[in-house]
Amino acid sequence: MINQNILEDIAIEYGTPSYVFDIDELTKRIIKISDILGDDINLCYAMKANPFLVDSMKPLVGKFEVCSPGEFAICEREHIEMNRIVLSGVNKEKSDIEHVMDDCGGVGIYTIESLNQFAILNECASRRKITISVLLRVTSGNQFGLDEEVIEQLISDRAQYKYIDFKGIQCYSGTQKKKILQIEKEIDWLDGICSNLREKYGYEVRELEYGPGLPISYFEPNTDNDNFDMLQQFSDKLDGIRDKYEITLEMGRFMAATCGIYLSRIADLKTNNFQNYCIIDGGINHLNYYGQTMAMKLPKTDFIHMDSTNMHLTEKKDGIVPWNICGSLCTVADVIVKNLPLDNAQIGDMIIFYNVGAYSVTEGIYLFLSRKLPKILTYDSKNNIKLIRDDLSTDEINSRKL
Repeated sequence: MINQNILEDIAIEYGTPSYVFDIDELTKRIIKISDILGDDINLCYAMKANPFLVDSMKPLVGKFEVCSPGEFAICEREHIEMNRIVLSGVNKEKSDIEHVMDDCGGVGIYTIESLNQFAILNECASRRKITISVLLRVTSGNQFGLDEEVIEQLISDRAQYKYIDFKGIQCYSGTQKKKILQIEKEIDWLDGICSNLREKYGYEVRELEYGPGLPISYFEPNTDNDNFDMLQQFSDKLDGIRDKYEITLEMGRFMAATCGIYLSRIADLKTNNFQNYCIIDGGINHLNYYGQTMAMKLPKTDFIHMDSTNMHLTEKKDGIVPWNICGSLCTVADVIVKNLPLDNAQIGDMIIFYNVGAYSVTEGIYLFLSRKLPKILTYDSKNNIKLIRDDLSTDEINSRKL
């Protein structure tokens, strides 16, 4: 992980709040994931976790899951090869599909989430007389995907769809699964669906795309956030089906979370009703720890004293003191963590939040109160620091055009 001296230099040069994505950490992690799973497993990056990592992911994964027209536009700008894109998403608009087919030559594979989606894709492909590969997404009991009966219907009628190549099955049932048993049961369930399609309809599933939802450990006291033991158990389970299908594993959080760092400096300190409050220049609009409960859990953090002259009157508290870390939003909900011990905290000091490489950068309530979006930087030992997005004002988005 990036040396604290480097993070201090970044904060001084570029300001806070800022995200810093450690590309060395990202690369090391994905290589380790690939080594455990084996060369026969395709890795697919769910770019919704962090679209700013798409360029860095190019040499590390084989595919990119795209779930919206905006994400597809990012892939176009990043020059992602179209045959590496899995075009997913619960709402596929006809105009967007036409753009993909007419202007981009189509993509590697399309997922099917409903009969309506299938009809749109079939119509667009048939009109152009091009064959497209599809994965039928099986639902796990929510608004996503198809019932098994609908999948059987499509497979039984597959001969009448001249321009649809039914390549296989796709499933994603959720994130942060704590027990390997749930994942193992899902593998058995999906393998059973494939066996049923073969026995009843003579259809051979060629590709199985699965999102395992492996967990990341965000909170103390468990700061061992690699979860590679569970990954190894998962890999062992895959041994039973490796020879049956081409397996693609779609992951976002598990790949990206550990490479992200969020830098924020203390803007104010005070004590109200015997509670110590530390106001930082960031907030919950920038930080999102999955599983945080009323700010009671302690995420992995570091604290750095910065060289600054504090000319303001402040209630100085010497020694290690628990602080409620609150952001700059004018809402009582903007509490990031309660009772975080800080040693001789002063205005201008910096708190470093780790494991924010997934979702925080795009999932926060960014437009609330029209505060600026943070700078985004990447770091690696060869190219050092790159500013890949400056801070952005949101007041124009939040007001009518005059």
